[in-house]
Amino acid sequence: QLQLVESGGGSVQAGGSLRLSCAASGYTYSTCMGWFRQVPGKEREGVAAIYVGGHITYYADSVKGRFTISQDSAKNTLYLQMNGLKPDDTAMYYCAADPTRACILTHDWNKPYNYNYWGQGTQVTVSS
Repeated sequence: QLQLVESGGGSVQAGGSLRLSCAASGYTYSTCMGWFRQVPGKEREGVAAIYVGGHITYYADSVKGRFTISQDSAKNTLYLQMNGLKPDDTAMYYCAADPTRACILTHDWNKPYNYNYWGQGTQVTVSS
């Protein structure tokens, strides 16, 4: 059983930066791991994903050039570096893991239904 715990959320002004962390307890190699976000009343949105072990990354168009996903195998931790934050980035951010590797098999990295394991979420609030 894989457990995921996010941290690093907070409140920043537009243009600021935050780094989210997702500590995983369990085997994550050869797994797709992603960051999703959700605001009340809207569907959960894929932000970025990475194939652990292959370092293949995926990004939503809305965050390309501003966000960077990475992973530290030694620490078994996933990161999301968020720069140039905008008020539209305000959301609850979730870390997720997909052992079925849909991100590389079907490229459906941004589909929440492909991810079996989820963290509890961390809130990011960006003020203008």
